Amino acid sequence: MGGMSSHSSQSSHPSLGALLAELPPPAVEPGPVVAEPLPADRPVRFGILATGKIARGFVAALDLVPDAEAVAVGARRLESAQEFAGTFGIGTAHAGYADLVADPDVDVVYVASPHALHHEHVMLALEAGKPVLCEKAFTLTEQQAAELVTEARDRNLFLMEAMWTRCHPLVRRLQQLLGTGELGTVRQLRADLGFRVDAPPTDRLLDPALGGGALLDMGIYPLTFARLFLGEPDHVAAAATLAPSGIDLDVVLALTHAEGGVAALTASMTAPTPRSASIATELGRFDIPEPFHHPSSATWVAGEHTETLTEPVLGTGLAHEAIEVVRCLRSGEVESPLVPHAETLAVMRLMDRIRRDLGVRYDVDAVV
Repeated sequence: MGGMSSHSSQSSHPSLGALLAELPPPAVEPGPVVAEPLPADRPVRFGILATGKIARGFVAALDLVPDAEAVAVGARRLESAQEFAGTFGIGTAHAGYADLVADPDVDVVYVASPHALHHEHVMLALEAGKPVLCEKAFTLTEQQAAELVTEARDRNLFLMEAMWTRCHPLVRRLQQLLGTGELGTVRQLRADLGFRVDAPPTDRLLDPALGGGALLDMGIYPLTFARLFLGEPDHVAAAATLAPSGIDLDVVLALTHAEGGVAALTASMTAPTPRSASIATELGRFDIPEPFHHPSSATWVAGEHTETLTEPVLGTGLAHEAIEVVRCLRSGEVESPLVPHAETLAVMRLMDRIRRDLGVRYDVDAVV
């Protein structure tokens, strides 16, 4: 169970500690068993597609998961794959992605390329008969995402967006606590993620050909966070500062929800923003400090009463999405209940709509 510390000068407010004492740890409600479960007598073997920063973070996190290991890596250049393999003690380095997805020792492919290439690379893995964990943003558009989901379902293969926030123990505990209704109904949510991108225009974060822009890279986290606690919005207003290349550099979003809740969300590629969040009900609020999308604590504030909540987290939290992948593959599930396909598609649909409103277009938009 999560840890607690508190300070209070009055007792008329809901007690987080008392509520926690009544609740079990957050559990995953398993989905249907529809595929052949992986054998339980060996670790689940990951193949790593691409060798950038997020791939390095993920493979480092796999070391914290005793039931998983990285066994192969593929890159456009063999030298890059070999360097990555040497750094992380991976046995096989492939020149190119086709050899990686065809590797018989790979149980599941982790796609860590820029999001403009996700559709191509996930499809490559699925066509090779491999389950896939794909980084976010899942694709550039909802249509691309829907094509991948359809392909995975037709082939009865596991497919999951690597939205680690949805698998994070503290975020799941916050969902559980607020889901009881004992702390009130969520009325207002605020979330922000931003940092200064000091890079050439050809960098993947800034290049429109690679799906650059604050919304798909940073804004997806505040949007996902808002959906976790408020659900589907019924109205979205968006404004942004655009670069000469046409990508969005700073974004502000206002969302309203059918039951009355509102969300204020921001993302930036030009400034080191607070990267924090808050979730307010009529009875109090949770303050989630930087970095809100993989937090180490949250503080419940109700009048002068405060209680700080923590949960055991492996490393930065990336390991927990790997744990969910392993659980699904071990049980023969092809869709994670924590990161369901419908939510991945809904977020992509929402970002399509926001980009249209902002005037941000990618080449793929011309054919969808």
